Amino acid sequence: MDTMPSLEHKFCRLGEDIQVTDGVEIAGYASLFGKTDQGGDVVEPGAYAHSLKTLTEANRSVKMLWQHDPAQPIGVWDEVREDARGLFVKGRILADVDKGREAVALIEAGAIDGLSIGYRTVRAQKNGKGQRLLSELELWEVSLVTFPMLPDARVGAKGDDAPEAAQNDLLRELAATIQDARQALANS
Repeated sequence: MDTMPSLEHKFCRLGEDIQVTDGVEIAGYASLFGKTDQGGDVVEPGAYAHSLKTLTEANRSVKMLWQHDPAQPIGVWDEVREDARGLFVKGRILADVDKGREAVALIEAGAIDGLSIGYRTVRAQKNGKGQRLLSELELWEVSLVTFPMLPDARVGAKGDDAPEAAQNDLLRELAATIQDARQALANS
């Protein structure tokens, strides 16, 4: 009998302020602390700390997948860390991978607007409100997905704190990058 808990998934919306630069970079929050998701779960601060430390010590990384399909990696997460807000991820969608090219096009079109975590629950407890408080999770992967479960988590542009002109420059750069990606796809 297998006593290992099954792999679970949590979804977060990428949002309207998604940033794809150099045709493939993406960054944002895959999980937000203290927010109740549509499944009634709340991730507590520090829930990923042990898992991230273990991965680093083993020289392994959190995988970037397409729709939680382990047969479809679409890029790499260059940075995965906890901060006061939640689980921040930054990585590169690989345009040399068919699904990676599709992901960039779908993100640009607004058809894909979510991030989702794949994890195993290590420690959790129910509170008086019927919520499951997740205090330790074993993080396996962060996927680009169609349907986010935690709508408040969003990918933020690098220039969130920059002056409006700099943000406009970023948006123009993003539009040019997406156009270049489309042209590359058309020529391939």
